[in-house]
Amino acid sequence: MSTELMIGVLSFFGTLVGTVGGILASARLTNYRLAQLEEKVGKHNSFAERMPVIEEQIKVINHRIDDLEKSVDEMR
Repeated sequence: MSTELMIGVLSFFGTLVGTVGGILASARLTNYRLAQLEEKVGKHNSFAERMPVIEEQIKVINHRIDDLEKSVDEMR
């Protein structure tokens, strides 16, 4: 086997290993970023589910404050 052919074959395998390694590293990074994004979306969805409950609690609190203000006004 000539040296040029051997150098070509070694270069090909080196390039192949580098390319596959780059693809695997990129895939891992993409999976990590997707997991982080899914976590953020989950937190947002949890917040969106709690907002109607909080709004209802605010309505109740406002109603109680109004009742207290009326009773204080009646006492005067």
